[in-house]
Amino acid sequence: MTFSTTLQSALFGLAVLGLTVPAVADQLSDVKAAGKIATATDMHYAPFDMLVDGTYEGMTKDLFDGVAKEIGVEPVYQDIPWTAELPGLEVKKFDIVIAPVTITPERLERYAFSLPIADATVGLVHAAGNTELKKPEDIKGKTVGVQQGTAQFRQLEAFGKELGGVNIKEYGTTDEAYADLATGRLDAVAGSLPNLAYLVKNRPETFAMFEPATFGKPTYFAWVVRKDADSESFVKGVNDALLKMTDDGRIKAIQEKWLGKYTELPREVPTK
Repeated sequence: MTFSTTLQSALFGLAVLGLTVPAVADQLSDVKAAGKIATATDMHYAPFDMLVDGTYEGMTKDLFDGVAKEIGVEPVYQDIPWTAELPGLEVKKFDIVIAPVTITPERLERYAFSLPIADATVGLVHAAGNTELKKPEDIKGKTVGVQQGTAQFRQLEAFGKELGGVNIKEYGTTDEAYADLATGRLDAVAGSLPNLAYLVKNRPETFAMFEPATFGKPTYFAWVVRKDADSESFVKGVNDALLKMTDDGRIKAIQEKWLGKYTELPREVPTK
């Protein structure tokens, strides 16, 4: 007797006895039944996530509005501090973390990722009037701000060791780091290239990019879901929506709206 027929016999036996057969958990079915997807993001991460006069907007919202529409549910957006997002996901406080999260091998072991939503290569900005800092190597011995608990922090830390020492100051949000850079309490700020490009584009009188701006290997932002059998269908639903939006030009339009240019992204989740 095969395993399949054995399972069928067992389920039939339960039915004969009048016992309930436990339903197989499926996150995509659950969110469709609920009619909503509970999300978490840090709404202080321009241009991806911003609160403008109390209203949530940004590139992430535009992208996820489209994904939720394709799935056929309403998105519920929650402003959660970055350091509480992944722990909250693990205990099922929400369905998905839509804050841009850098894909790393370590995180891939613990979480499931959507397809990339943006470039996340780490870069540097300095004050517009600072003529001393030009290339990334010039931060040796300087004080550099970065958001705590991020992949950009880890890359900055490794780069600083290569240079022989960088004084790293961690911040709860990138906005706090930008404020200290503007007032001269920092020499530079490290972050993902799209965030920094948006900052310089909107405040050129205050901030300027290093040339070249980036260091380290190319990386990507994506969204995060729990890594379990229940969530596999949900991740596929999100990815199918992203691919459809890529193919019909919606993602290109959203990138150009918020980043000023279009970057073609991988159609599979990078594993290295």
